[in-house]
Amino acid sequence: MIETGIAWFKERNSSDRNGSRRASIVYKKNRRITREKKTVEAMINIYCRGHHGTHGELCTECRELSDYAARRLERCLFRENKTTCANCRVHCYKPDMREKIRDVMRYAGPRMTYRHPFLAFFHFIDGFRKEPKHRKS
Repeated sequence: MIETGIAWFKERNSSDRNGSRRASIVYKKNRRITREKKTVEAMINIYCRGHHGTHGELCTECRELSDYAARRLERCLFRENKTTCANCRVHCYKPDMREKIRDVMRYAGPRMTYRHPFLAFFHFIDGFRKEPKHRKS
């Protein structure tokens, strides 16, 4: 791996639709946030399928919640040092969206161990992270 001033990165080979090989950069710095986005997306998929009967695509309400959650994660103050949102002091969700995501997590949380065991495991471990200190500007 090569260290730069901004982030660690490594190149890996991947292929596009045409079968040509290209190098893509995977940033280690954003792995935590990327995994958290995947976890939330998987939970919303489970919830939407169970409550709204969708298969493959999300309904408009769940798509809106998923997009909102992704924006919140991108703007998280703590980035890679964050704990799970439930354990965070700074609640950046609007009250109505926070209630929706709670309902999603209550429903999908127990089902994650069967559908997405690795994401569930890492989410469980992330819950034990120490609460990050909030820097006052």
